[in-house]
Amino acid sequence: MKTVRINLSSIDKVKNFVNDINRFDSDFDLVSGRYVIDAKSIMGIFSLDLSKPINLNIHDDNEVDEVLEVLKKYEA
Repeated sequence: MKTVRINLSSIDKVKNFVNDINRFDSDFDLVSGRYVIDAKSIMGIFSLDLSKPINLNIHDDNEVDEVLEVLKKYEA
């Protein structure tokens, strides 16, 4: 598992993030404080405090380099 900090400070960023992350078969979790939600769920993402960076857990070591390349634009 790999963890990166991302920033989803706008509605457009959230929509683009969900579209990008859904291209992969891996499991992804967003962690904000004590809340853990599925990163592929747009409704779940909007339930988090998006005013500050949040942690993204990537649960696949095989595609991690490709995932990180796609997610560079969201890194905090």
